[in-house]
Amino acid sequence: MKFDKERFLPLLLTGIIILIDQCSKAFIASGWPINTMIKDVFNNDFFQIIHVRNKVIAFSLGENLPASVRPVLFIALPLLVLAVLLWYYFKTNDFTKVQRWAVAGILGGGIGNLIDRIFRPEGVVDFISVKFYGFLGFERWPTFNIADSSVVVCCLLLFATILFSIKKTKGEEVK
Repeated sequence: MKFDKERFLPLLLTGIIILIDQCSKAFIASGWPINTMIKDVFNNDFFQIIHVRNKVIAFSLGENLPASVRPVLFIALPLLVLAVLLWYYFKTNDFTKVQRWAVAGILGGGIGNLIDRIFRPEGVVDFISVKFYGFLGFERWPTFNIADSSVVVCCLLLFATILFSIKKTKGEEVK
């Protein structure tokens, strides 16, 4: 297989996200005890930096699962999903350039949180807390980290570009 810059260049984003995510988590974890508010950034309760740990997945999913099942669901399954995504990333020509960058961001965030799940027995380090003013039933959005942000933003970008390309394709067929 020859070097394909279009496929490998976005993977720089994967590495950058992992690096920023792990450095920010190490900074928070080494400097402050768990459940400590570090900073109310705007002094109005909107954006806070607080050190918390998450032993489950998004929105406390899996909280009631037995401890023996969690490693399979929270480590093995995400590892399999990331491996399949990476395999498909290299196998297919279906991704646009933007979609390749979005997938690279998803990989970076997924790997960042997977590192925590494997090497931090206290749980994934979360530290970004944003006031949500009761929207969707949340006074504060569940505390998150750089990896979480990367996965969410890049999934939304990937979904939007796929949706846009489907609409564009359907529009072209009608003509």
